[in-house]
Amino acid sequence: MAKKVLVVDDELTIVKLVQFNLEKEGFSVESAFDGEMALNMIENQVPDLIILDLMLPKVDGLEVCRRVRNKQKHIPILMLTAKSDEFDKVLGLELGADDYLTKPFSPRELTARVKAILRRMEALKEREESEETKTELRVGDLIIDPEGYEVMKHGKVIDLTPKEFELLLYMVNHRGKVLSRDQLLNAVWNYDYIGDSRIVDVHVSHLRDKIEEDSRNPAYIKTVRGIGYKFEGRKDK
Repeated sequence: MAKKVLVVDDELTIVKLVQFNLEKEGFSVESAFDGEMALNMIENQVPDLIILDLMLPKVDGLEVCRRVRNKQKHIPILMLTAKSDEFDKVLGLELGADDYLTKPFSPRELTARVKAILRRMEALKEREESEETKTELRVGDLIIDPEGYEVMKHGKVIDLTPKEFELLLYMVNHRGKVLSRDQLLNAVWNYDYIGDSRIVDVHVSHLRDKIEEDSRNPAYIKTVRGIGYKFEGRKDK
């Protein structure tokens, strides 16, 4: 069955461009031209992926992203942003978007991003079904449930976005090793991200805020200057 993609943008030319190129690759594509319309469509039939412009009538893209994440945590979201909207890019990632693409974009790059995100989601499903991922992980005062996408600290559940959880799980499984930003992008986002690794730094920063006692003096996620990050902590199980 073809994967279903919902394109949300109020520019008809962009919607047609995206739809043409994705349908050419075998995707089933539906479109919405404002945030309210998109939310209604998502409520009625959950898509496999959402391509979401931030500047939308009625309900803007950031609010759509927030509402989707509150209800449907595992739907991947690819944001479309203007080149100058640095604040919106970061805020969108904070709200749980999986990736962003800056306008104007090439149809080839967009198609590649969509395929990469969906490959990653399929790989996650396969891992969840394997016996290995059904084992609870304990690292320091963290308890990580890979199957339930849940992390607990001191007996309380920590509210992580799907991407934050995947990043944490990857780092825990490679604890003690120095991981470059490019390694993390390729492993967690499932593609080589060209020219900008800030997406990793944003997610690491927010992950620290949630799992560390003092995010400015982290005990778990250490910065390796000029390279990337290293997760420290003994795995108990």
